[in-house]
Amino acid sequence: QEQLVESGGGLVQAGGSLRLSCAASGGTFRTYIMAWFRQAPAKEHEFVAAINWSGDHTYYADSMKGRFTVSRDNAKNTVYLHMISLKPEDTAVYYCAADQGSTWHELPGEYDYWGQGTQVTVFS
Repeated sequence: QEQLVESGGGLVQAGGSLRLSCAASGGTFRTYIMAWFRQAPAKEHEFVAAINWSGDHTYYADSMKGRFTVSRDNAKNTVYLHMISLKPEDTAVYYCAADQGSTWHELPGEYDYWGQGTQVTVFS
């Protein structure tokens, strides 16, 4: 059973940056596809980015390309999301998720493990 714990969220002014971390334990982190989702109030989970097991392939939602960067450190069992040029519409709870399969997905239902989320609030 993989356990995921996000950290790094907070309050940031528009145009600022944040780096989120997701620490994994209890499973075989280095074999998982890892992803970030976000959920704004009264909205569904939205795919943000995903990264394959080795870290050499990344995938982004179109609206995140160029502003968000996903990376992982398998030695530390941690995946990161570096966000720059943040906008008020980026305000959401950000979740990391792990998929034991071999193909990345944008659908939240395809992921096997989830963290508890970390709040990101961007003010103008």
